[in-house]
Amino acid sequence: MPVVRFCRDGEEIAAIDIAKGSSVMHGATVAGLDGIVGECGGEMVCATCHVFVLSHGDDIPELSPTEDEMLDFTVETRQPCSRLSCQITMTDELDGLVLGLPKAQV
Repeated sequence: MPVVRFCRDGEEIAAIDIAKGSSVMHGATVAGLDGIVGECGGEMVCATCHVFVLSHGDDIPELSPTEDEMLDFTVETRQPCSRLSCQITMTDELDGLVLGLPKAQV
């Protein structure tokens, strides 16, 4: 299974195996990761799964106009590398993906 590494303030806090085809948000919440809320269950209506893509950015499809709009509702100011983890579907190419977590989601 591909592994995603999660960091906060530059420190790795977790490495989670996430099945191919699953969203990063789903894998993180199932694993109980503190930092991904996913209040809407991946329906892209809450922005509580905000992450910062620190590696493999070229392997993630471009954000959709809807995701772009939802990122404006994040608690922590969005950055050029901001994404919603519910919109990142795991693939073999994303093995080793590194994501930064914001200080707060809600």
